[in-house]
Amino acid sequence: MDSSNGGANGCGNKDNQISLRRERPSYKRLSPKQVDILEKFMKECPHPDESQRLQLAAEVGIEPKQIKFWFQNKRTQMKNQHEKEDNNALRIENDNIRNENREIRELLKNILCPFCGGPLCREDEHEQYIQTMLLENDVLKAKYESVYNFLSSYLGNQMSQPELHALLSATLGSSSYAPALGNSANQAIDQVPIQNQNFPSQFVSGDMLLPEVSTILSTDMHKALMIKVATAAMDELVKLLHINEPVWINSSTWDGKFIISLEDYEKLFPITTHFKGPNIRVESSKGITVVNMSGLNLIDMFLNSDKWVNCFPTIVTKAKTLHVVDNGLSESRSGALKMMYGKMHTTSPLVPAREFCFLRHCQQIALDKWVIMDVSFDPFGGNNPISHCWRHPSGCMIQEMNTACSMITWVEHVEVDDKIQTHPLFNDLVCSSVAFGAERWLQELKRMCERLALYYIEMIPSHDIRGDKLEFPQLSSERNGGIKVSCRKSIEPGQPNGIIVTAISSLWLPLPYQQVYNFFTDDTKRFQWDVLSYGSMIHKIAQISTRNQPENSISIIQPFVPTENMVILQENFTDSTGSYFIYAPLDVASSNVAIKGEDSTLIPILPSGFVICGDGKPNATFGASSSRYAERSGSLLTIAFQTLVCSLPGIVNLDMGSVSKVNAVLTSTIEKIKIALNCTSVE
Repeated sequence: MDSSNGGANGCGNKDNQISLRRERPSYKRLSPKQVDILEKFMKECPHPDESQRLQLAAEVGIEPKQIKFWFQNKRTQMKNQHEKEDNNALRIENDNIRNENREIRELLKNILCPFCGGPLCREDEHEQYIQTMLLENDVLKAKYESVYNFLSSYLGNQMSQPELHALLSATLGSSSYAPALGNSANQAIDQVPIQNQNFPSQFVSGDMLLPEVSTILSTDMHKALMIKVATAAMDELVKLLHINEPVWINSSTWDGKFIISLEDYEKLFPITTHFKGPNIRVESSKGITVVNMSGLNLIDMFLNSDKWVNCFPTIVTKAKTLHVVDNGLSESRSGALKMMYGKMHTTSPLVPAREFCFLRHCQQIALDKWVIMDVSFDPFGGNNPISHCWRHPSGCMIQEMNTACSMITWVEHVEVDDKIQTHPLFNDLVCSSVAFGAERWLQELKRMCERLALYYIEMIPSHDIRGDKLEFPQLSSERNGGIKVSCRKSIEPGQPNGIIVTAISSLWLPLPYQQVYNFFTDDTKRFQWDVLSYGSMIHKIAQISTRNQPENSISIIQPFVPTENMVILQENFTDSTGSYFIYAPLDVASSNVAIKGEDSTLIPILPSGFVICGDGKPNATFGASSSRYAERSGSLLTIAFQTLVCSLPGIVNLDMGSVSKVNAVLTSTIEKIKIALNCTSVE
């Protein structure tokens, strides 16, 4: 019953379908002219909607339903035709392959080994070799794709597959696929960083200093890649330096500073995002200033990692040249290209340091004009787990002026993956591109050039001068009332040998930072906070200015304590990005060595001090000399104390009581500062 019912239903459905076909109205045959009109429209729109069918029916002079059926039939015919053509092409190709295989098998029967004159291999060995070659071919294809993805991560859409193939062929050479003899291409590709490859531990260190990275970068392929990346990045930076709107716009949020309009930027430059996740942001800024240094001296400073560190002591804590691709022309250094490492910090340990492996490229673009370009370059193809920042083409243009000065235009463009969330106190300062922006680099460069010009020093020293560098050490997780404490063993020249304890803290004050800075530089108020003044007034023995502003100076101060054979060496300076107040106790004998002009590089100095800056709130005023500073929401104060708790040699265990004492001194100093500034309600 079920079967017959099913059959009956089936027949009934078929009859219904036939009935529907018969009920379809018959239409008159279309003329060639009508068909021509419909076929032209078909090429432009193979699926017309109802309004288009109505319009077309009126134009051709037939009913809309006939238009609909005609298009349906035409599409079916075209589909069938294409399928037929594809089948014919595949059939022909299959026949050709069969014929080729037949010919190859006949040829293989007559091939002789060139070494012994006998058959190339036995039948059983032949199949084994074939399988081995197929496996090797799969491995090479996978590595080829990995290399392509690695290169594309830097160049975006700038390198096509044919270009990559040409680059690989030129740098790796031809390969032999004989399994018994190995594969030279395979060995060469193995030297290239591949995604998801596990590298030995010596390649990655805590500071991302890669001692053996030069071995990785020494291949011809990497050299060709670095040149290509640097050339493309230099072209982008030169354009960014010379254009303004619409790529560079005034930020209405951050006091009118120049930032990149990402929408207009992406229209001009291909960009590849290097991080994924909810905490990704882009920081950009542009600025200009004039410094007291010739162009060639500046170029020499930028291309020497040690000099570069010493020229930006409040920003760059560590730097190293990892690989030299080209030293450039000897006269102008144009064409120089280096792979470098740099570690940058800002005014507080609450802001994570930023580490970059980057290419630095120098190019002379006019008789008196150079461009220094930095762009991130990861030799490990994304396997480095340390860095959370990517430097898009950034750097500066140096235009030498007739007065032995240079005009500097600076561009910063960084992509940040803020996995380690910035402390809320410094979030506005960092996100507004003030903490790591162009203005901060320019102000630090200007300050150091003024100092060198003031003391008639021709160029930046190539060794660590230490001076007023404030470097935050690696901090432990120990916390006590917002204070972080760390210990380190010091055996370096220029610092006392032994165990040094550092205590550091940052806090917000509801006062403009210029007012806070004035408080610290007021000698009559020093006894209110400084433990070294012993609650008494101090006497300023000497003072010299380090810039045109009188508040930027170096001083020697002596507390009014006759029994203490001690003076205080102090430097304070301020600019539009913040203020620094740094001091270090010094015994009188050591100070006399420096005053007499003798070698002072080995005098042990252990600085402490304060860093003061605006809190970065939107529409805040950041100019130190501005009359509108009172409009600012507040300031951020970072305090760092260092002390020698035990000397070398003979250290067995660290006295934790000394650590607690340093902690207590810093806590007491913070409370005294709050009381003096009438900010005791601040937590």
